[in-house]
Amino acid sequence: MSKGIETFDVVVVGGGPAGATAANDLANDGVRVLLLDKAGRIKPCGGAIPPRLIQDFDIPSHLLCARVQSARMISPANKKVDMPINNGFVGIVNRETFDEWLRDRAVSNGASYRAGTFVGIERDNHGKAIVVYKTGEQDSIAKVQTKIIIGADGARSLVAKQGLPKVKPVPCVFAYHEIIEAPDVNHTGGLYDPTRCDVFYQGKLSPDFYAWVFPHGTTASVGVGSARKGFSLRQSVRELREDTDLQDKKTIRREGAPIPMKPLKRWDNGQDIVVIGDAAGVVAPASGEGIYYAMACGRMG
Repeated sequence: MSKGIETFDVVVVGGGPAGATAANDLANDGVRVLLLDKAGRIKPCGGAIPPRLIQDFDIPSHLLCARVQSARMISPANKKVDMPINNGFVGIVNRETFDEWLRDRAVSNGASYRAGTFVGIERDNHGKAIVVYKTGEQDSIAKVQTKIIIGADGARSLVAKQGLPKVKPVPCVFAYHEIIEAPDVNHTGGLYDPTRCDVFYQGKLSPDFYAWVFPHGTTASVGVGSARKGFSLRQSVRELREDTDLQDKKTIRREGAPIPMKPLKRWDNGQDIVVIGDAAGVVAPASGEGIYYAMACGRMG
């Protein structure tokens, strides 16, 4: 043990669904765990969660900002096919409130929480891991020692880069969306439905992925993904908003992030580092949906 350094059994880097779930489960098991996360981080995301997630992870209904009862697929020829969700629904959450609730639950069950930015991993004279991070206080450096590091820090994971240097990064799609004020459904002519997710498979909007309009209660997510360099995601969203008569709705915020398209070939260093969620590439490649997989991965990690 290094003198003067606070110690934990586990340090979880990243407080999204994967990291917060891992921290919560570990704290419930009596493990001394630290959850380290960037302050003010919001993950760009459509926010879809299946009923299985709600049941398995005890998610309260007040976190659902919408309940989707059907999906509409729009073809390159602009043909529309509606697919109802029979006898059920898919929940939609706003990540800023959903993730914060997950982190708060972990803390209420005994996890420690620090707002900070992961910098790197050091080793003491005995090979024990030391997590180095920046705090919000003029970027001052802090350190904690730990037996295990769990990297839940997203698709471009620094924990994976430093802790698993021989593991090749996986290809990613870059997703961009705009959170906008939801329209009045009485004036959209069926173009927008607060109980329906619209998915556009149209080359003009995305040459290799898809675009979407997802309801979020009083807001909506309008977005697109693509791995093609030089393709303008912002222009695509602008065209989509015009096509769906959403161009005049107030834009609340704009966000972008990479989405991994396949799992890493290895998730651990065989000693004391493991990555989970997006950091491990655990996402459904056809849809980019990852919240359930991240939380399931966090529980298994």
